[in-house]
Amino acid sequence: MTAPSSPPSSPQEPRKPRAHSRLTLGVEEEFHLVDLRTRRLTPRAGQVLSALEGSSYTYAAELQQTTVETNSNVAETLDELRRNLVAQRSELVRAAETLGIGIAGAGTMPLSVPLRMTETARFRRMLADYQVLVREQLICGMQVHVGITERDLAAVLIGRVSPWLPPLLALSASSPFSHDGQDTGYASSRSLIWSRWPTTGSAGTFTSAAAYDAHVQNLIASGVISDSGMIYFDVRPSAHLPTIEMRVCDACPSVDTVVLIAGLFRAVVMRELTLHQQGKPSQAVTPALQRAAMWRASRSGLEGELVDLTGPRSVPAGVLLRAMVEELRPELDADRCWSIVRDLGEAALAQGSAAARQRETLRRQQRITDVVDLIVGETRAKTPFHEAAETALRQPHLEGYDPGDGFDEAVLPDGRPRASHAAVIDVLGAMTPSRLRERNALLEQQKVAAGVVFRPTDQTTASTFPIDFVPRVLTGEEWSRLQGGTAQRARALDAFVADVYGERAVLREGIVPAALVNGCPSFRAAGQAPPARARRIQVSGFDIVRDGDGRWLVLEDNVRVPSGVAYAIQNRRLEAKVFPELTALAPLLDPEAAPRLLRRTLEESAPPRMDGSVPHVVLLGAGPGDSAYFEHRMLADAMELPALVCGDLLVEDDIVWQVAKERRQRVDVIYLRMDDQLASLAGADGQPLGPRLVEAVRAGTVTLANALGNGVADDKAIYDYVPKLIEYYLGEHPLLEQVKTYHCGDPAQKAEVLGRLDQLVVKPVDGYGGLGVVIGPRATDRELSEARALIDEQPARWIAQEMVSLSTHPTFDNGRFRPRHIDLRVFVYYGAAPVVVPAALTRVAPPGSMVVNSSRGGGAKDTWLLQ
Repeated sequence: MTAPSSPPSSPQEPRKPRAHSRLTLGVEEEFHLVDLRTRRLTPRAGQVLSALEGSSYTYAAELQQTTVETNSNVAETLDELRRNLVAQRSELVRAAETLGIGIAGAGTMPLSVPLRMTETARFRRMLADYQVLVREQLICGMQVHVGITERDLAAVLIGRVSPWLPPLLALSASSPFSHDGQDTGYASSRSLIWSRWPTTGSAGTFTSAAAYDAHVQNLIASGVISDSGMIYFDVRPSAHLPTIEMRVCDACPSVDTVVLIAGLFRAVVMRELTLHQQGKPSQAVTPALQRAAMWRASRSGLEGELVDLTGPRSVPAGVLLRAMVEELRPELDADRCWSIVRDLGEAALAQGSAAARQRETLRRQQRITDVVDLIVGETRAKTPFHEAAETALRQPHLEGYDPGDGFDEAVLPDGRPRASHAAVIDVLGAMTPSRLRERNALLEQQKVAAGVVFRPTDQTTASTFPIDFVPRVLTGEEWSRLQGGTAQRARALDAFVADVYGERAVLREGIVPAALVNGCPSFRAAGQAPPARARRIQVSGFDIVRDGDGRWLVLEDNVRVPSGVAYAIQNRRLEAKVFPELTALAPLLDPEAAPRLLRRTLEESAPPRMDGSVPHVVLLGAGPGDSAYFEHRMLADAMELPALVCGDLLVEDDIVWQVAKERRQRVDVIYLRMDDQLASLAGADGQPLGPRLVEAVRAGTVTLANALGNGVADDKAIYDYVPKLIEYYLGEHPLLEQVKTYHCGDPAQKAEVLGRLDQLVVKPVDGYGGLGVVIGPRATDRELSEARALIDEQPARWIAQEMVSLSTHPTFDNGRFRPRHIDLRVFVYYGAAPVVVPAALTRVAPPGSMVVNSSRGGGAKDTWLLQ
């Protein structure tokens, strides 16, 4: 928004509300003036205002001559406000277009001109005082006024309404481009530019108008500002009207967006006014947290995640906006506008932010002038983007694509590709079905040549691993979020394992019930062997899903023998060979870094050597009969390590040796790719190897990565306590949410599980690979009956979780794309410090299934992690 010019440039004075009447509304909108020939801003505000003389509406000049401001009449209903705004915009557009000027409602425009300031003494003084802030003030905002006749109430409401503002900024986000046409990476770059002024942001909390006015006078006395007209707080009592004014939003091309924001803000004011009058405390947060939430809204818009300040936590924008609308339903019902606001909110989420539409237009048209045309067209109520959505933006391969009521990661509910996947779907959509079948056949040939195989649980021999060629794309913002959350869990779980096999403080203090750990099938005496400060979990894998709202949830932790990173690497290799035009579309993180990072992690875990030589690391597996033998062999080759079986190792005097043809080499680290089998297998001398390896670990001469007994940390019953473990060991709030879990060992929870068995997902506490899982809503009566009997027999061995509707993703199926359920396995290597591996594995469920595990017939696809 540009700097206010003078008191007249505001909505007309609201009438004092009658008893029980609605609070009145008014809106200020700022618009860029665009030369329709060059598409650049044009400093001709004076000519446009002259053409509007005699109008019944209020128009005004602004700081820059490239901007005109409109001031609505006062409205009591949203319908009245909308009619007013449409009529006022239409008059402005007609007047401007007779001069060859377009009207553009956006926070910034991508083609600017040198500064041409409106010549007033006040604006000249501002230029002298603020320099670059004024020169770069080519931005437009939108402000909403709500009638509050008592200034004391308006002052009190400033702090109370502030936590509600971030979603409103996200709704308005329309300024992704800088003045030179570069993508800023923000949905609202205007808010960043605006925040540089000394009196923007949160004003704080006040108990009266006198306290607020004293605050303003102190700012003026400081010499930083010259008058109260330069108070640009996010919310303020109007300096000259009986209103409270919200000032955080970008200018909006769509009138409906303005009406939606105005309706929500008025409902917020009504809510907080009522709570204040009832004597209930404010929910205002600290200025730093409020600022962080506003920054996130400017960064993400509607396309990413926002900060839920009631947590605080990060949630998808749609989740927060829908929760806000639902929370405000009593006020919206009182205003008789609930259905209007609900429908406008759903439409805004379906269409996406104006910022996203601008980016999509540039991606498709490749010309920044087309972005200008889009903004001008939407502002004058011609919306070419949406008119084209049902035709040009639909891909023939997506015809009939129906993910149901869930969240699809690549396709919007109206059939358009999401911005993250649009380029990929464009390239694939340009290929005929027969061409795609040819490429798919080539992919199958390459898989066979590379030996990419896996043996599912119910098969005796390995078969080629199913790989789909439609890549899943995670933005840098999404990946950053997952990196922080998974690294945090890895640190907490490693601390937990060390504690329960050591001091057991977490049990002594009652954070985790001792019976839960002591009775865990994976709690073993061998877990006490590693030294007290040794790393226990060098390699962890976290299974993460998105629910029906697009929310990230941790579904499982895997810290015994997490597999899959080699398949993630191989997926990229195959994708690059078969679809080189895809992998050239964007700068991606390189999964080939994973073996190097893993070797470094293993070496960092080695016991100290007296001679300082490089540790000798080996990979220990069960040989070709192992279901993941392909991965063992591939990782060993990539790390340049020997891949051994138990018969290749000998333990003498607590020293582990690799033996081959009369040669010996001392082993420092064993990357253990087996768990339960170790106890029964023999070493090179024919004697059981497991117990002697444990003694070598106890002596401190060798490291087993991962340590034996780690299964206590990925036990399904312990999973529910991980948020508490994060707070206990790290002193941090969890960065990722997880699924609500019930422990059948607790009688009350068992009763609830048995009463809702057909609604929940039942799992054995020590299961992995999808074994023993019963998905209630999809289970047969026989399967439910068997699950009930098992729970009754050994309740402590079972947990249940709320059913999560896993997100879907397009998968190639006979010439078309079909939605299949997916999850994501994220790997963390933890040596000296946790490192999140740039090779995540997207697993794909078979048709008609929600079980993605490879051992149950699931496949995979390449996962793009955008830089």
